[in-house]
Amino acid sequence: MTGAKDYVLIVLGLMLYSLGFCAFILPHEVVIGGLSGVGTLVYFATRGMVPVAVTQYACNLVLLSFAFKIVGKTFVMRTIFGATVLSLCIGAVEGFFMGLGHPIIEDISMSAILGGILCGIGVGTVFIHNGSSGGTDIVAAMVSKVSNVSIGRTMIYTDMLIVMSSLFLPFEGTFQERLDVRVPLIVYGLIVTFVIAYMTDMIINTNRQATQFIIFSHKWAEIADRVNKEAQRGVTVLDGMGWYSKKPVKILMVWCRKIESVTIFRIVKSMDENAFITQANVNGVYGKGFDTMKVKMKKKKEEGVEQASR
Repeated sequence: MTGAKDYVLIVLGLMLYSLGFCAFILPHEVVIGGLSGVGTLVYFATRGMVPVAVTQYACNLVLLSFAFKIVGKTFVMRTIFGATVLSLCIGAVEGFFMGLGHPIIEDISMSAILGGILCGIGVGTVFIHNGSSGGTDIVAAMVSKVSNVSIGRTMIYTDMLIVMSSLFLPFEGTFQERLDVRVPLIVYGLIVTFVIAYMTDMIINTNRQATQFIIFSHKWAEIADRVNKEAQRGVTVLDGMGWYSKKPVKILMVWCRKIESVTIFRIVKSMDENAFITQANVNGVYGKGFDTMKVKMKKKKEEGVEQASR
């Protein structure tokens, strides 16, 4: 379920995406993947007559109408919210930045990379809070439901096709001149698309990354109490034995978010400066206070067929 806090952060993520796209990518006529890229194609093909936001929202609605029976009501409703907010945000700032008559950052390389970073952070923020901005996500979701092609591969193919389509935008000049102008923009479009994907993955993985602590201390009880109260994290106490001293010891195991690691260190150091402590980064900590396992369970019919075949 998506709570009020999630919706606020989804909106902030979409606003960040809109800023990165409209301020740093669109003014350089760089076509990126997704429906933002489709909107860019229509915008420049019509010489600014049809705003990016309008094309983007219309395409989202069309795709969702086809996807409703395939991907389910929950996905559709969540995507309608994200697509609506994104189109409103882009529509609100698109005219301002394009009306300036020149990009904020003249260097296309720096502008494109900065725009890609902002867009990626925005999309990653939306994803980790159970949101969806629509676009090629819808196509990928539909394809994955009816075939064995992965979502990631479908999105790559679709985005590359959109970026390559910028070669056919209206251009006054010879075909060679068209290539000289459009090919570099296509390269920038591909670079931005992959920067967005990379930043999105980094934001998602950073959010999921957790830290595991193993702590040895004669003040283990005091440390465990403070971790419970101050860090709001559970502690598992294990029995062990130091082989050198041949004495029993208590071992504390703690899992926390990576950003909470400093809090754990401070607690241990303040209680016992001689404590022996190890720290390890772990991915995929599931359970209360961490991530939820998203595993699609087999249907009863499938289980019955498997048992009968044995």
